Amino acid sequence: MQRNFEVYKALEQAKKSKKKAAIATVVKVIGSSYRREGAKMYVDESETCIGLISGGCLEADVAEVAKKVIAAGKPIMKFYNLDEDLVWGLGLGCPGKVQVYIEPIK
Repeated sequence: MQRNFEVYKALEQAKKSKKKAAIATVVKVIGSSYRREGAKMYVDESETCIGLISGGCLEADVAEVAKKVIAAGKPIMKFYNLDEDLVWGLGLGCPGKVQVYIEPIK
């Protein structure tokens, strides 16, 4: 996936520098969403985020979850229902459901 190129590049650099990081991957979409299965986002211990897994609605929460994943060293599967007020009740984006797997990188 061309869109994930920057994520893979950041991942490679993190491994070389032994920086703790996590990768979030969209694993399932029900209904519509801005990104599809396979979309990735990189988050490291210094809170650098690279890549998009949605149109901006999920990234902040996923970054917070990724910090917990990095600290604990254990993956988390997170389910987001975009019909909820997650998008500030403005009717923005797509009204789908997105499942994201967030895993630590060692």
